[in-house]
Amino acid sequence: MLESRQAKRREPIMPKDAIHTPAAPAAIGPYSQAIRAGDTVYLSGQIGLDPATGTLRDGLEAQARQVLENLRAVAAAAGGTLDDIVKVTLLLADLADFPRVNEIMAGFFAKPYPARATYQVAGLPRGARVEIEAVLVLPR
Repeated sequence: MLESRQAKRREPIMPKDAIHTPAAPAAIGPYSQAIRAGDTVYLSGQIGLDPATGTLRDGLEAQARQVLENLRAVAAAAGGTLDDIVKVTLLLADLADFPRVNEIMAGFFAKPYPARATYQVAGLPRGARVEIEAVLVLPR
């Protein structure tokens, strides 16, 4: 079955390039830190892992800050900045953390803030309290 699926693969309509930086945690599965397709970069969800040690930061605030630093590093590797992010998806283990994460995010993003969706989830990898994924559009 796998061979037949691989045989049916076609060339992508738009080339896509994987983005990787050692300044953010390595992917812990079959995915890329980010994918660039044209001027759009899709940043995979980041949790509060310290890229140097691979350990999860302690506490909500430290995790949220590390998540945003990780996203900043991946955005930079793609040639962008946090200011180029147009959409974020915020995943929280507890929606009661929403006000504090909002405050932390306000320190990382400038107006106009990106569009956002927020969800409370049953669990996150490695017991994290927050995960954020983003879409970035590179300047021309």
